Amino acid sequence: MDLWERLAQTQPPPTPETLALVAALAVALIAWPRSWRVLRQVVTIAHEAAHALVGVLTGRELSGIRLHRDTSGLTVTRGRPRGPGMVATLLAGYLGPGLLGLLGALLLSSGRAVLLLWLLLALVAGMVLWIRNAFGLLALTGCVAVLLGVTRYLDASQQSAFALLVVVFLLLAAPRAVLDLYRSRRPHGASDADQLARLTRVPAPLWVLAFGLGTLGCAVLGGRLLIGWA
Repeated sequence: MDLWERLAQTQPPPTPETLALVAALAVALIAWPRSWRVLRQVVTIAHEAAHALVGVLTGRELSGIRLHRDTSGLTVTRGRPRGPGMVATLLAGYLGPGLLGLLGALLLSSGRAVLLLWLLLALVAGMVLWIRNAFGLLALTGCVAVLLGVTRYLDASQQSAFALLVVVFLLLAAPRAVLDLYRSRRPHGASDADQLARLTRVPAPLWVLAFGLGTLGCAVLGGRLLIGWA
């Protein structure tokens, strides 16, 4: 079947039992420390992609992206060190995974699971062009391999189930990442919240709260879309 025909096709919704099972699996992957240490890298990839995309959209020049073994990351953009563009670029990071999950839920609710997987593949493959360290290249290559394997070897129903797992994981993992920030953040540090505080004079804890509310909002809206779809 031609790729464009596959992308144009719609997939049937999952059963409520499948949705509940996928949600339980996503919760388990996030709650179990060993799996979270590995899969937290997926959240970091979405985080850094959001920094990069919003930076470019606000007129900044993207210099490179790094992903580290400790699941931290760094996206370097060039432009004015202050102003709305810099604020938007910093703000996008922690909100990015939740917004990506919400976009995924919108696509799934219209039956576009295969299209979603190919969009994710394009996103990750595009990041490879900007990666600037060996571990980051390895992490992105692994994601590309998984997505290629899913789109090539699984049937439509299996692809839908995998896409659903990715979306639910992103929706639930985004608030967990903000919780990690809250727990690990030190006063006057270098986190996105601290950089935003220095740029705007709004205290860093309020930015952390904004990240939390934003990601929780995405999770609620995305969950409602998925429940309505099933």
